[in-house]
Amino acid sequence: MKVAVIHDWLNGMRGGEIVLDSILKVFPDADLFTLFYEKGKLNERIENRRIITAFTDRLPFKSKYRWYLPLFPTAIESLDLRGYDLIVSSSHCVAKGVIPDPDAIHISYVHSPMRYVWDLYYDYFPARSGLKFFAFQFVSNYLRTWDSVSSNRVDSFLCNSEFVSRRIQKFYRRNSKVVYPPCLPKGFKVKTEKKENFDLIVSAFAPYKRIDLAIEAYRKNGRPLKILGSGQEYKKLVKELPPNVEILPHRPRNEVQEYMAKAKTFIFPGMEDFGIAPVEAQGYCTPVLAFGKGGALETVVSGKTGLFFREQTVEALNASLEESDRKEWKSKDFQASVNRFTEEKFIIQIQKTVETINKNSGKRRGV
Repeated sequence: MKVAVIHDWLNGMRGGEIVLDSILKVFPDADLFTLFYEKGKLNERIENRRIITAFTDRLPFKSKYRWYLPLFPTAIESLDLRGYDLIVSSSHCVAKGVIPDPDAIHISYVHSPMRYVWDLYYDYFPARSGLKFFAFQFVSNYLRTWDSVSSNRVDSFLCNSEFVSRRIQKFYRRNSKVVYPPCLPKGFKVKTEKKENFDLIVSAFAPYKRIDLAIEAYRKNGRPLKILGSGQEYKKLVKELPPNVEILPHRPRNEVQEYMAKAKTFIFPGMEDFGIAPVEAQGYCTPVLAFGKGGALETVVSGKTGLFFREQTVEALNASLEESDRKEWKSKDFQASVNRFTEEKFIIQIQKTVETINKNSGKRRGV
């Protein structure tokens, strides 16, 4: 069986790329297709694959790849998938919209329907007037239509949370199966280290992540906060940081893990589709304070491995911090929570899905 794996873009090891890495373990001989590829920014398993890129990879200013968003549907459809029997797309933007052979099977693991044109549109584009606003109104209408229509090219949807499953049903009118991401290795045992006097955020700097909210909360409470990450809001966030808040971009993975182990509390202020980082933090017995919507409701056990604040306000976040300081956290509760999110369970579910679809498609063809 000839297999193609599709991923939106390859320019860093974030949550989506951790999932992709595990998918490639299931399909060791698969070819990898993408819109953009920056060599040296992925792990060895991904970079050693045969990587085929769309025409977008040869456009100038690749660091500003989001500028080319209107071209993404055309680019993903330009990928030549003739001759592939199985297509597995790892999609948070347009990867699920590839055009497969009529007899090919297409399984799409959806991290999220395209956030910036659906439910988070106003978070990404808050302006309500001006030329840029009207231009993107036109583009977003086109992208919503394409995103909905292209969902019909998928035979089976998988997704990372019940929250995303509901969004797939709402925007695509399709059912999907929840397969939690591979956050931790097989047989992972939680680690306990002496906590130091700082709280931690590990996140990309996108508007919906609400790093700005956390900074304002810590400006008021005066507690030490370390923020590990980078992204489109970096320049905005580093302006006028309070002295108790430190931004540390581009840290290697082993260093990120050290911070997670030593942090007193892990802060998760945005509404996420899932969020691998809070699960990893729980693996170091670090309690998570999360906004009480989205995927965090499935990964954090309230009162056992963290707490929720129900409003995205400085007051609500700081009240949760005060409550967290009064609690005693138990390693057995963290272990029970993270056992749900191992790579082993993820791989088994992907393999079962492929086997089931192969069997059903064989019946339809009279095999």
